[in-house]
Order: sequence, then structure tokens, then C-alpha cells
Amino acid sequence: MHKIYTDKGSYNLVYQLPQIIYSSIISAVLNGIIKILGLSERNILNFKKIKISANDANKKIQELLRILKIKFAFFYFISFALLFMFWYYVTCFCGIYRNTQMHLIKDSLCSFFTSLLTPFAVNVLPGFLRIFALQKKYKCVYVLSQLF
Repeated sequence: MHKIYTDKGSYNLVYQLPQIIYSSIISAVLNGIIKILGLSERNILNFKKIKISANDANKKIQELLRILKIKFAFFYFISFALLFMFWYYVTCFCGIYRNTQMHLIKDSLCSFFTSLLTPFAVNVLPGFLRIFALQKKYKCVYVLSQLF
């Protein structure tokens, strides 16, 4: 708030860039937690790999359904709790600092576009590294592409 005041209301992207990066990292961590709770294919694939007898199949199915119900309940609870907290925070912030709403919208749009571009970069970089490594036969670059 003080930086906006000293800049006389002008938008300073260079000053906002670290905050945009921090918010992207925090949202990636929260997104990872939500994905763990919301996605169930790993549980189902693990269930398919297990060799069980016909007698134990019903028990294992009931156990899998119980685990999935618990995961989905946590998923919805955490999602709605986070949405409510964020809504409350933004509402209070915009109510107190009325003149900074445009800055909030600009920061939100920058963060939104960053969240759209980050997966693109994360998914394309390993592919380019792998193509380069295979063409030039660099094993260390290939290993690096596997790490990404």
C-alpha cells in the first residue's frame, strides 16, 4: 500500500513481480493438495493391480469406496473453506482500500496469466531438452529432461 502511495497510484510491474511469483508458488502448493484429494485414478489403478480372491473383492471394494468418500469429503471441505476465506479477505480488502481495487484486478490478471503460462513452460521445456539430447546424444541433458 505504501509503494502505491509513493508512486502516486501508478502501477509498478517490477515491484509487483516478486509478489506475483510468491502467489504463484503458494497457489501451486495449494493446487497440489487439492489434486491429491480430488483425483482418484491412482487409488483405482492401485486397486486394479491387486490380485484378490472373489471372497475378498467385496471387502476391498467397500474399503476403496470408503477411502474415496473420505478423500472427496476433505476435498470439498478444503475447497469451500479456501474459497470462503479468499472471498472474505478480498471483500474486506476492497472495502478498506477502495482506491486500490484496480491494482488488485491488475495483479489478479497477471497471476491468472502466469498460472496459464507456467504449465506450458513446465511441459514444453522437458520435451525440448529431450529432443536436443537425443539429436546431439547428450546423456546429461536427457537425464535433466527426465528430472523436469
